[in-house]
Amino acid sequence: MNFFRFIKTALFASFLALFISCGGDQKLPVAKYYEYDQDLPLLDSVRLVTDTTDYSLFYLTYRSVHDEKVTGLLTLPGKGEQPLPTIILMHGLGDRKTVDYIEAGNQYLLDAGFAVLRLDISNHGDRFKYNYDFDLTDGYRYWTRDLITQTVFDLRRAVDFIQTREELDPDRIGYYGISLSGIIGTIFCSVEERVKVPVIVLAGGNLNLMFGKDALSGDTRDYLSIIDPINYVAKISPRPLLMINAENDDVVPPITSRLLFKAAKEPKEIIWYPTKHHDIPIEKVYPDGIQWFARYL
Repeated sequence: MNFFRFIKTALFASFLALFISCGGDQKLPVAKYYEYDQDLPLLDSVRLVTDTTDYSLFYLTYRSVHDEKVTGLLTLPGKGEQPLPTIILMHGLGDRKTVDYIEAGNQYLLDAGFAVLRLDISNHGDRFKYNYDFDLTDGYRYWTRDLITQTVFDLRRAVDFIQTREELDPDRIGYYGISLSGIIGTIFCSVEERVKVPVIVLAGGNLNLMFGKDALSGDTRDYLSIIDPINYVAKISPRPLLMINAENDDVVPPITSRLLFKAAKEPKEIIWYPTKHHDIPIEKVYPDGIQWFARYL
């Protein structure tokens, strides 16, 4: 899996164009790619798994764009006035909605009084179908790109789902995405204005840096146009953006995180921890996000 093997030099650092070619001189804004029919039936199913005085846990499915079946977990705190503010909490590459650091985040958010919606990324967790390498530069590169775009659609449909639940507040939706879901979430939160407060962890922009000498080519620009967070992050404003990153990140080079933060507009804030990618302290980064949600959501 070479997706995060970014070239670490700033030699190739340049922001990609905000438009994708669409034949001749016509241009299509990249955000238009993620438009969809919001009135498509969700065909959702919600099943109670656990019910205690502290929380209620539900297993859910719903239909997304391209007739994809999305799987997730919804946790409601036992206390708190409904409708509840809701955080969409998303995992990283190769993991699932029940991986340990997501379970930990679910508990932190639950204790803070938030409802938590956790989903499996496309082809992850309960949605796993194909054991293909996730790689944007070689192999199944278009399948990899489709996995990213599909998950953006899935997340937009998650907001549609939230709006159908009387126990959830549709006007108080936050997002917390880690690593790959930080990259996906930057796109999602830019095109989905119903998400009021995004927290993006261990993510970066300028994905063209992984293409070496082809970093600035037109083919690279067009291929990445709909999945590079650098093309979207400015559109999150005026909603408040928090980024959390690792100074010694060995997966997502810090230069890409700095470029993404630079491209974002105010209000924004970035927090750096002196760690590598997988060593970032979850006992600190979740409270960071909760403080951000408490302040703005």
